[in-house]
Amino acid sequence: MTSVAIIGAGITGLSSAYFIKKHYPNIDVTIYESTDRPGGKIKTLKKDGYVIELGPESYLGRKTIMTEVANDIGISNDEIVTNQTGQSFIYANNQLYPIPGGAILGVPTDIKPFVTTSLISLKGKLRVLKDLNMKPLPMTDDMSIGYFFRSRLGNELLEKLIEPLLSGIYGTDIDKLSLMSTFPQFKTLEEKHGSIIKGMKEVRKERQKDESKNRVGAQGQFKQFKNGLNYFIDKLSQWITEHGVEIRYNTPVQDLTATQQGYHLKLNDDKTEFFDGVIITTPHQVFRNWFKKDPVFDYFNKLEASSVATIAMAFDDSKIENKYNGTGFVVSRTSEAHITACTWTSKKWPHTTPKGKTLIRAYIGKPGEQIVENHSESELVEMAQQDLAKMMTFHGEPDFTIVNKMIQASPQYHVGHINNIKSIQQHIFDNYQHLQITGAPFEAVGLPDCIKQAEKAVHQLMKRIH
Repeated sequence: MTSVAIIGAGITGLSSAYFIKKHYPNIDVTIYESTDRPGGKIKTLKKDGYVIELGPESYLGRKTIMTEVANDIGISNDEIVTNQTGQSFIYANNQLYPIPGGAILGVPTDIKPFVTTSLISLKGKLRVLKDLNMKPLPMTDDMSIGYFFRSRLGNELLEKLIEPLLSGIYGTDIDKLSLMSTFPQFKTLEEKHGSIIKGMKEVRKERQKDESKNRVGAQGQFKQFKNGLNYFIDKLSQWITEHGVEIRYNTPVQDLTATQQGYHLKLNDDKTEFFDGVIITTPHQVFRNWFKKDPVFDYFNKLEASSVATIAMAFDDSKIENKYNGTGFVVSRTSEAHITACTWTSKKWPHTTPKGKTLIRAYIGKPGEQIVENHSESELVEMAQQDLAKMMTFHGEPDFTIVNKMIQASPQYHVGHINNIKSIQQHIFDNYQHLQITGAPFEAVGLPDCIKQAEKAVHQLMKRIH
């Protein structure tokens, strides 16, 4: 029987096992996980009636693969919830501003809310409108998101609106963040319509068409599970084990040794096990050590990763005053604040919080800083509370706080990243017949992206070994 080892039991590794068993049920599959639990960065805590996400919060609903897998493994649509829609804010100039209506990732598509917002100065607004009559930017292989939007829309809109929104997704310096690795569609829209504003207007029209087909009207973009993201992980783990997959926890892989037939995996105490194929889904800091003799993998020695901490705070309603009616805010890079964003979780996801209670979640950790590494959990909580006190009023301490540090957890997709990744993937295809490497170091950020990459990796490997 053909055998496959999957290294890593995060969402990419578990999804890889799912797609193997779904499409190639006779393959023998073993997952090796260095920790004592599945799910990787996904961590849901249930405490005192709260459902608290300590890692990723949700997934983008229009990327339907995650919902499709959830349904297939036994999760009904009744168990999936969509976020409450509401106003989102930007913290800039030491105050909260509503994100202008019609803005998509900060790009204005509706003129009235943009013209009337006090977030952007008159000079900044006039600069933005130059985009409507500019030629597409000359393009080589890649450029930074910062360069693209500064050139088209000006510094002010980039720094006050676009940068905080995109940094919340990628945690990377906007002037280093690769356009072609993250939002290549921006360049496509700019070239097709001669303007990024015109292009994003078309995107908005398409989304409004989709919403009009939805009988319940406009809904939030994000989805969650009533019992948290770990519910999906638990159901996925259960499904694959019921279909014959063995998950071996507390079993780190030390090295790989290639043969013409497959791979020997070196485990602790020098024990080895042989497999016809291997799918690696770990962070690059783990697998890069296994390919030291191949200079093509040297890129992963240079690939930086940023650290972030999530800070959940639970309050009795009487202990917190929040005059803003919305789902949360992101923080402008020019602001004097340690936090980068805050979700008013009990407003955005009412199912997470008991009646009479308030749950908020702050994010701390900026590109190029070591604040998460260099400060204790209590110090991070104090910093977050000092920042949040500028927007909300607290009467006493929270019922509890929970900090989750994710050290070097977010790979930095700097300019040129996608070209490096394409070269590495081609090199793997040409020289490592029995191997696939996938996951966040390559091009997956959102949870549906991780699942999609797992599906692709499985089919590419099976063509070659099965």
